[in-house]
Amino acid sequence: MSKRQVDLYICGAHICKRLTFCLYTDLFLFNVLCSRGRLLVERILRRGERERGFDRRRTTPFLFLSGCETMGAGGRMSPYSPGKVESHVLKRAPDSKPPFTLGQVKKAIPPHCFRRSLLRSFSYVVYDLIIASLFYYVATNYFHLLPHPLSYVAWPIYWAVQGCVLTGVWVLAHECGHHAFSDYQLLDDIVGLILHSCLLVPYFSWKHSHRRHHSNTGSLERDEVFVPKQKSSISWFSKYLNNPPGRFLTIAITLTLGWPLYLACNVSGRPYDRFACHYDPYGPIFNDRERAEIYISDAGVLAVTYGLYRLAVAKGLAWVLCVYGGPLLVVNAFLVLITYLQHTHVALPHYDSSEWDWLRGALATVDRDYGILNKAFHNITDTHVAHHLFSTMPHYHAMEATKTIKPILGEYYQFDGTPFYKALWREGKECIYVQQDEGKPKSKGVYWYSNKFD
Repeated sequence: MSKRQVDLYICGAHICKRLTFCLYTDLFLFNVLCSRGRLLVERILRRGERERGFDRRRTTPFLFLSGCETMGAGGRMSPYSPGKVESHVLKRAPDSKPPFTLGQVKKAIPPHCFRRSLLRSFSYVVYDLIIASLFYYVATNYFHLLPHPLSYVAWPIYWAVQGCVLTGVWVLAHECGHHAFSDYQLLDDIVGLILHSCLLVPYFSWKHSHRRHHSNTGSLERDEVFVPKQKSSISWFSKYLNNPPGRFLTIAITLTLGWPLYLACNVSGRPYDRFACHYDPYGPIFNDRERAEIYISDAGVLAVTYGLYRLAVAKGLAWVLCVYGGPLLVVNAFLVLITYLQHTHVALPHYDSSEWDWLRGALATVDRDYGILNKAFHNITDTHVAHHLFSTMPHYHAMEATKTIKPILGEYYQFDGTPFYKALWREGKECIYVQQDEGKPKSKGVYWYSNKFD
């Protein structure tokens, strides 16, 4: 190794050391400032709530919940045990009509869980954008100083962590689509349009189709996304893909191309009588009242696309792909992964029109555990059952609400603590199509996942 190469590696090591120190210092100072800011906002909120006669002292902390307050018995997650988890999570959920009503479930939830705070919602937006800006600053100001072998490692790390942060931003825009961000629908739509457009998502298009998904969850005829196929409808080559190489290829294509294909061609969506596309204002997905908003969504995506084009002209295509394209791929992959695992599980029933009703459909979802990413994703991963029951509830109250409704839901509440990467592989193997149980007349109209081929 030449002296020049040795000097480059020594220089790279010093830069990495300095970069790590700066990053930890910035994050420490940022957390201190955010903690003080959150405490200040919390005092303001408490003062206003005391004036209205409401005491927040019994609620969860302001921004971050305790790490042990995850799903499981009594609201606390037990240590992961593969054998114990497998035996429990593969047990089928009840498919009969629940012995409780939606109103009874709602009464069990403290009223403050349904209250939306504009300041609190914006604090999450500001927090995520500051963290994303810090990662952007580090990548664009330090990575080019690293020797090539180190930069090849640094960029994928940046894509992963930045993608996780921006997935959290995506979730906040999702809150806006559900009118769970604030009490002002127009403000929710403006914030959601800006955030989703920056991630190349047509906000209003997705908002309307997603609302129909919530209205028809678990219905084989009317659900909007990840609608399972019956055995007679699956492709002839499906049985040849249900092996490790075929499954790996299927998962890779789904995570990388699944989201853009769903938006552009309605892949994995509800079948329509003609071509369906989220960018087409006159497509079958939308009604006449929604068409003007689809134009607005398209304009937002086009504006951001043009901005990326101008950046590519000014800084180069490689710069745009490294700084923006890599994290966006991670966002899209996590979006597909989260949605897929929330609605795909051997324990979950699906219903045809003869058996489906809204409450049973809403309960045909499962909460998952993503570890530390639960917080990065604002707990959309481990509070999804509560979200489907009460979609206008702010995400920062969903954990508390989940704990209160679990005793009422009983066996109708589904949680799977299997690590998400193992769960993805397992569901990809077990959940190929749905069919009714043969020889069980009581199960007519109820469908379960299977992977058996003749």
